[in-house]
Amino acid sequence: MTQTLRGDTAAQLVFAAAEALKSRKDEINKLNVFPVPDGDTGTNMSLTMDAVLKDIATLPADYSLAEACQAIQHGSLMGARGNSGVILSQILRGLCDVFKDTAEITPALIADALERATTVAFQAVRKPVEGTILTVLRDAATAARAGVKESTSLDNVLDEVVAEAFDSVRRGPDLLPVLKENGVVDAGGFGLAILAEGLVAALEGHTLAKRKVLFEGAPLHVQPVNDWDDDEYLYCTEFLLFGAQTPREQLEKWTSSHGGSDLVVGDSDTYKIHIHTNDPGSVLVWATLLGEVGEVHIHNMRRQTADRAAGLVHTEDTPPKPFGFVAVATGAGLVEILRSLGVDQVVTGGQTMNPSTAELLEAVQKVNADTVIILPDNRNIIMAAQQVAGVADRPVRVVPTTSVPQAFAALLTVESDADIDELVAEMTSAAAAVRTGEITTAIKDSKAPVGPIKTGQIIALADHEIVAVGDELVSVTAQLVDLLAEDAETLTLLTGADLSSDQTDRIVAAIEASHPDLDVEVHEGGQPLYPVLLAAE
Repeated sequence: MTQTLRGDTAAQLVFAAAEALKSRKDEINKLNVFPVPDGDTGTNMSLTMDAVLKDIATLPADYSLAEACQAIQHGSLMGARGNSGVILSQILRGLCDVFKDTAEITPALIADALERATTVAFQAVRKPVEGTILTVLRDAATAARAGVKESTSLDNVLDEVVAEAFDSVRRGPDLLPVLKENGVVDAGGFGLAILAEGLVAALEGHTLAKRKVLFEGAPLHVQPVNDWDDDEYLYCTEFLLFGAQTPREQLEKWTSSHGGSDLVVGDSDTYKIHIHTNDPGSVLVWATLLGEVGEVHIHNMRRQTADRAAGLVHTEDTPPKPFGFVAVATGAGLVEILRSLGVDQVVTGGQTMNPSTAELLEAVQKVNADTVIILPDNRNIIMAAQQVAGVADRPVRVVPTTSVPQAFAALLTVESDADIDELVAEMTSAAAAVRTGEITTAIKDSKAPVGPIKTGQIIALADHEIVAVGDELVSVTAQLVDLLAEDAETLTLLTGADLSSDQTDRIVAAIEASHPDLDVEVHEGGQPLYPVLLAAE
């Protein structure tokens, strides 16, 4: 078999590979090693391929092979989701580096392209791990080169590459103990093998070369819009309430019945209240009957929206500040704290929601600063954040925070006149000094060094490792605190959206009883899936 590669045929092959992956993404997702909610590999890789197809869809008629390769590289980078998506984007980049200038597919070209992809992908990962997608890629490249040396036909080389990819996936658990312990293979490697199988099947069968492929979607352009809805409340009202001896549940009940987008955070010493209403005066009268009111801000949201749109157009007229910040978080309380610490843009994301490189880039471009520092706040987002530096219109630095509490600590070190290199180093050091803990619920049966885990059980993670399992939230949280509190002076507790005030009170009481010298601070985080986030310093 010989095959001439043009721009349209390259697009059709990519489409076939993407469809093969999408059809089995749920199967890939089931291979997650840890039984905690996280960005699913199959979904992340599939969304990355979707971004490639959308970029190809924007190409003009009769586009060249080089243009198709450029779209593949750009789309995969901008749409990369999670670590698996970022690595996949680098694999595609390496393949396109070789394919873009050569029309005829030969065994030598396949070997060269896979070897280039291997080099690029390994360079993207600071600490490559054997048994993962990187191993599968390298083994496939080795199989291709062996076929060239043996003068194997193109058909056979392609078949051997796919066979070796699946064999490498099967060997993964022998190289990575955590896979064997959980009875799974590497999800990313499996996804890559499926992509290769889909592409080769289309190339050998020639079916897609005769098929008219309709690409849907258009490029996303970020532009100011008037998004005001006249059905919404007109005024955004925010204020501090001091000394109110009123349970938070009662405050929340009142605000929810008198407005929208209501938030009540803090405690009886100082509450921060946010509410959308058509009558801010009545809200303030109610609040003054409960305690002292301060720091009142009332915004007309219709005018605010119009001003924001105008400001986006004329941002360049405002002198940029030396540096700004982009962080990733989900939960109204977490977002509010980040903004109070100086974060300019908060991208919605975290566990189960890994923002793409394009989404992070969009946030960076909204920050009016000479240099932008990204705090990814999740291990699975760090690589996507690092990719922004190569495509942004200004210098971008990444402080590799793996949790929101680490971002809090990093931001508290910021000084306005700091040198950027010193600032990044200090923020990184401050973040690393924070021990983080998380409480969540197991979403499937599994096992960990602490013992077997059943679906629905409460699990505790210290610095992202499972350290305790149980059936009752308060007791498991107490076990986690015992591990984190060693040598700590302060413990910050961020309550999740599903944590009741009674559970919060019981947790705090248990901590104070077992660790009377520990200074405990409680803040409403509002994060989903994780009812308790802890930070020990």
